[in-house]
Amino acid sequence: MNTLDAKRISIRQFLLASQITPVQENKHSGIYLSPMRPETEPSFKVDYIQNLWFDHGTGEGGTIIDLVMRLRGCTFHEAMNTLNRRSAVFSFQRNILSTPLQSLKITETAPLTNYHLVNYLLERGISPEIAKIHCQEVNYTIGDKGYYAIGFCNDAGGYELRNKYFKGSSSPKTITTVDSGNAICLVFEGFMDYLSYLTLKNAPSLQPDIVVLNSIVNLDKATGFLRRHETIHCFLDNDEAGKRTFQLINKLGKTTIDQSPFYASHKDLNEYLCHLKNSQVQTPILTPLVKSRLR
Repeated sequence: MNTLDAKRISIRQFLLASQITPVQENKHSGIYLSPMRPETEPSFKVDYIQNLWFDHGTGEGGTIIDLVMRLRGCTFHEAMNTLNRRSAVFSFQRNILSTPLQSLKITETAPLTNYHLVNYLLERGISPEIAKIHCQEVNYTIGDKGYYAIGFCNDAGGYELRNKYFKGSSSPKTITTVDSGNAICLVFEGFMDYLSYLTLKNAPSLQPDIVVLNSIVNLDKATGFLRRHETIHCFLDNDEAGKRTFQLINKLGKTTIDQSPFYASHKDLNEYLCHLKNSQVQTPILTPLVKSRLR
């Protein structure tokens, strides 16, 4: 697939595959809550005719390639590889007004045993045994095609879905919480970071309560749960969106601790874990800090 082909992939369908839907739309354009930062008033516009996006909150915009680079924090070539792997799922822009959007449907869930999914976890540095406690193997369809992925259930029964070639979710999309009645709460941006933390701790579960946002746009859905806690530890991405999310959580008036400086040279906690695995570092520097603050 060349650059021109990639730019014709529908941004609308790309967002829909990640369960990002417009707050309002017509046949020409859609207005969304920004997928790149928390907001309550939608300011992210997608022009369906030109197949371009613009975030009025940050002044950024561009093609679907620019969007993938921004969302993934990746290079142009990595974005092209992502679009090439997923191109079969999406219609080209020229068909967007005549081709119905194909929704993702869960067909079956089962214990996580698939070799390819387990191998993907190992590639990400995550303990498969720990992942099997918190995730399931999910079969789903998009249109008439069947797929499988690692599934992480949210509080409304929807699933975050991951495999080597796909990152998406089923409806309904919301946060995942673990309520143990603890005064301490840990916040993770996504479930791969949550599994990474459990792997770093070599623990199947934790005493503190947990919130996995499953997207920073879900922060508003977590504030009620977070307000019940005295101390909040944030394990968010090392980017502008992660910093803004921490500041919003900090405004809740609780003791809020930013843990991201301890993996500051990495994009997120999973990238930090992969670095440790690849470097064969046996004792991660994150563990003593967290252990000293959490019980």
